[in-house]
Amino acid sequence: MDILSIVGLIVSVGAILTGMTLEGGDVNALVNFPAFLIVFGGTIGAALLQSPVKLVVKSLQMLPWIFSPPQLNLREQSEHIVMLATLARKSGLLGLEGQIDTQPDAFMKQGIMLLVDGCQPVVMRDILELELSAIESNELQAAKVFEAMGGYAPTIGIIGAVLGLIHVMQNLASPASLGAGIATAFVATVYGVGSANLIFLPIAAKLKTQILAMSNGREMLIEGFNSIAMGENPRIIEIKLSSYVKN
Repeated sequence: MDILSIVGLIVSVGAILTGMTLEGGDVNALVNFPAFLIVFGGTIGAALLQSPVKLVVKSLQMLPWIFSPPQLNLREQSEHIVMLATLARKSGLLGLEGQIDTQPDAFMKQGIMLLVDGCQPVVMRDILELELSAIESNELQAAKVFEAMGGYAPTIGIIGAVLGLIHVMQNLASPASLGAGIATAFVATVYGVGSANLIFLPIAAKLKTQILAMSNGREMLIEGFNSIAMGENPRIIEIKLSSYVKN
């Protein structure tokens, strides 16, 4: 569980609502369903329009990472690579075959399979780097769905404000209906700017941070597999991988 995500959300929203209350404002004034529908419906619709189905699905699958990021222990991963190197040194690369089915991570499994197949180090590095590049690109594109929503929300909030003002101008002769139009106008702007800067853009940035951390872990695997393929001493491999662990 990522406590900072929860704390950050509570602090940011809480500070705004508390400040509004201290100024004598009424928090209930921010509850406006028409404004909510305009901003969030329009933002989601625009994001769906610009994004392929696969990216939208991927972005939704990655959303839980905000509060529960993938577990990545580089030290344990490094120790596992050193164990594989030791096993390969004693039993040969074919001795790693029994390790393939025990791996929960697809990238790790692919690397071991390439070792068992006797793939040349240069070829193996190229294959794994291409795989890493494809995974990272796909995940970053999915994160950009939320980044796009952060760009659309303020503009759609302005559209909501303009629609509210149009309603106001059409009902100048009826003072009783002016309040609802003005409320929609200002609340839509708050929803647009607030959701962009407190929700969508932070989510995109958080996901990118997680993606880069996972890519760093996969880069360490590539280095480790390449070293095993070249028959390097497990101790040397451990020293090499320690630089990733320190970062």
